[in-house]
Amino acid sequence: MCRAVRRARKSLGRRGEVLIILGIGKTVWGLGYIVDPPSARGLEMLTEIAPLSSWAWLWIGAGIVTGCSAFLPTGRDKWGFVAAQAPPTVWAVAYAVGFVSGVYSRGIFPFIFYVTHHVALIVWASKVREETPPAPTARPGAARGAG
Repeated sequence: MCRAVRRARKSLGRRGEVLIILGIGKTVWGLGYIVDPPSARGLEMLTEIAPLSSWAWLWIGAGIVTGCSAFLPTGRDKWGFVAAQAPPTVWAVAYAVGFVSGVYSRGIFPFIFYVTHHVALIVWASKVREETPPAPTARPGAARGAG
């Protein structure tokens, strides 16, 4: 089992690991909105369009795209990071609108949370470069033979 996990981690790389974690988290968060929708306080901008159980599919869809993008090569995985940005950005905007409009005076706090904890962290993770092992160097005298 450990060998299989090490092999999977090596093939995914650091960016892939982040995308898997984000994908699982977003999918589970979306499922929570379907199974037991929380209070929509502060999200009136969204609930005027559709109920939170419908908005859950934004989280679930983004989670699936994000998680699946983990298996793409670096550079082609960008859509996973874009998908990961969508739900927290929508939520942040909704809370900001709730705060600015006076509908939800506490809205500034979840806005800052989503912008820093989700959006900024995902932007940072998308900039992480994969580690490449150093190129093997020939030992002096190795090309000449042993003697």
